[in-house]
Amino acid sequence: MPDEVQTEDIIKDIFKQGKECFIPRYKPQSNHMDMLKLSSAEDMSSLAVTSWNILQPSDDDTAREEALAGGGLDLIFMPGLGFDKKGNRLGRGKGYYDTYLERCMKHPRGKPYTIALAFREQICESVPVTENDVPIDEILYEDC
Repeated sequence: MPDEVQTEDIIKDIFKQGKECFIPRYKPQSNHMDMLKLSSAEDMSSLAVTSWNILQPSDDDTAREEALAGGGLDLIFMPGLGFDKKGNRLGRGKGYYDTYLERCMKHPRGKPYTIALAFREQICESVPVTENDVPIDEILYEDC
């Protein structure tokens, strides 16, 4: 989203290193999210813009591999509005990532390592959490 750390250069580097990249597809009116495979960095330009002004595969794009249908994921970059140094994350309230991480825990590969990409201003003393919130493993932010 526009107020989050932009990941376009990270995606380009993932492909430059010969790695696979999966991006989220959110299902409106639910908290369901899938992670679908991109074929290349240029593939991003073919994606539909959602009402949240983010790029994601359309619902009728069924040819893409879903990460949990295959080998799972090693790493997820976690978005959020705020983070604390205990690994708590304040999302946008829909529970997409927490629900997806719960599904990952049931996959043979298990939960992927999670990294929040944040601006320094997003680091808080504490953020509110519930029992459904999955802590993140690491927060990367500029510390000047």
